[in-house]
Amino acid sequence: MLLSVILLQIKWILEVLTISSNKELQINEEIRDKELRIIDSEGGQLGIMSASQALDLAAEKNLDLVKIAPNAQPPVCKIMDYGKYRFEQAKKEKEARKNQKVIDTKEIRLSLNIDTHDFNTKLNHAQKFIKSGDRIKVSIRFRGREMGFSKQGLDTMERFATELADVCIVEKQPKLEGRSMMMFLAPKPNK
Repeated sequence: MLLSVILLQIKWILEVLTISSNKELQINEEIRDKELRIIDSEGGQLGIMSASQALDLAAEKNLDLVKIAPNAQPPVCKIMDYGKYRFEQAKKEKEARKNQKVIDTKEIRLSLNIDTHDFNTKLNHAQKFIKSGDRIKVSIRFRGREMGFSKQGLDTMERFATELADVCIVEKQPKLEGRSMMMFLAPKPNK
């Protein structure tokens, strides 16, 4: 129980460190500029003042001074609760990661002398993958003397693509690379 609590705290600390290192926002004493444009916690303009005056103002309100626009002339700083800001940013990033769709690439291997039933089985698998939104990498590996029959492999690939033409598009045409021929298929875009 205690170990799991410690691990959760370590995980949280690492997340906070990665968030703060990614954003590279300067806070409080890290700000070394002479003049700053200050915005208060409600978003109102307080004007241009020195860094020490801005730090004193932030300290009065028990908040942090955060540089939000370092490239502006003069740099813009906001008085805010930096811990709360980091928490909200982490929450937004987590929500964005949760909502994104990951497209997987599934591989289907054909052979040069594939039988009709095996070919149809591979087609059915490919249709399932396409319907679930995945890309498909179709490959044929030529072994030994099969390299002399690359045209037959190309015909097999094209037949596979035409059988699936109603549910997918050919993203990358069949191409011979070394001893393998590869082709990429993707689901048809929804209109």
